[in-house]
Amino acid sequence: MNRLLKRVSWVSISLLMLLSSLANAASLPDFTELVEDASPAVVNISTEQAPSSDKRQLSPDARELNEFFRHFFGQQPFGQQQQQPQQPRQQQRSSLGSGFIISHDGYVLTNNHVIDGADVIHVRLNDRREYEATLVGTDVRTDLALLKIEADDDLPIVDMGDSDDLKAGQWVLAIGSPFGFDYTVTAGIVSAIGRNLPSDNYVPFIQTDVAINPGNSGGPLFNLDGEVVGINSQIYTRSGGFMGVSFAIPSNVAMSVVEQLKSDGKVSRAWLGVLIQDVNRDLAESFNLDRPHGALVSRVMPDSPAEEAGLKAGDIIMAFNGKTIEHSSELPYLVGELKVGTDAKAQVFRDGKEQTITIGLAQRPDNAQIAQQKADENRLGMTVTEVPENMDVDAGVMVQQVLGGAAARNGLQQGDVITMLNGETIEGVAEFNRIAQTIPANRSVPMRVIRDGYPMFIPFKIVE
Repeated sequence: MNRLLKRVSWVSISLLMLLSSLANAASLPDFTELVEDASPAVVNISTEQAPSSDKRQLSPDARELNEFFRHFFGQQPFGQQQQQPQQPRQQQRSSLGSGFIISHDGYVLTNNHVIDGADVIHVRLNDRREYEATLVGTDVRTDLALLKIEADDDLPIVDMGDSDDLKAGQWVLAIGSPFGFDYTVTAGIVSAIGRNLPSDNYVPFIQTDVAINPGNSGGPLFNLDGEVVGINSQIYTRSGGFMGVSFAIPSNVAMSVVEQLKSDGKVSRAWLGVLIQDVNRDLAESFNLDRPHGALVSRVMPDSPAEEAGLKAGDIIMAFNGKTIEHSSELPYLVGELKVGTDAKAQVFRDGKEQTITIGLAQRPDNAQIAQQKADENRLGMTVTEVPENMDVDAGVMVQQVLGGAAARNGLQQGDVITMLNGETIEGVAEFNRIAQTIPANRSVPMRVIRDGYPMFIPFKIVE
């Protein structure tokens, strides 16, 4: 009798385990129909470009990996420092990435780093039709490129979804050409949304655990409804391979860029003109905030919209144009998505009180203006900001960061307040920048500094 009971128990347990496994399997999504419907609009992108001394040393696979990692890490993972004798070679064609068709008349979206530097761009469809693409425009800041192909009939397209509806834990699927293996399908879940990376302040990335490898770049990320909610762009890795962390550009960000590229061939972004930092626990306590949140203004750029509107160093931007700011990294995207000329409202915490400041956003300065500003900072070896109002100092600028060069050689420290330079009193950042440009090289000039509450003069010399 006991043996019979034991057998019945084991059979019951086995049946329960089997039914449980079947129930779990039934709950998993079936991507078959999604892949069949979406694949015709996903394309493989290859390029041709004139060989250069550094790229001719690498195999096509190595070049593909270089382009993939260069965007994220800012460096070449394959040692190219060894120079070898080169023989003249014709243009080489290599598979670099993926893309997808967004309109029946042939607009194709992909990553900028996929086609960067290409002389000729080829787009191949799932049915093996191939077209030479025209580059409509690129946006380096979001790493997006818009291409155009000409076909005799309507082309298959993807359905675009609303990336704002994504939530952590939802299933997503990628289709692309990793390492040249066309139309590879991988799936996973959304790990996080609104992820900001150091190299991409204008993109609130979608983080997933979908397997992404070189060749997936520029390919679509689908939700379970078969809609594109992201453009696969980057991975985080310490080994050179996929480690379970990948990033996609939200579809809403991408389509905003597409509209401008279609109409103007370039992307114009609004500019606020501030340097910001996160509010940690200690800063929150020092500013009498109930908890760490917001974007702390550490510097207001001269002649910027922020300066004209009256923003000051030490202000904490709690919300921008109606959207709450938890982390400072959220602010650049909120500003950048607005059109130039927009009057935006910033909710600012100052002197223990909240107030609303209206800011007329201007065009972001071009690279030449930014380069000149950086050159000035490099000449002095430091960046400065307005003196916070909670410091008992009438005028001057505060050293925000010592970059090296003259500032380091002359003993300046972060937090020093410079009140006089070369015999002229400094009222603010704009005045400091004007005086700094007149300092002669290779000769010491007097600089009055307040450090830890004590004033002192130091000789300041720029060596050129």
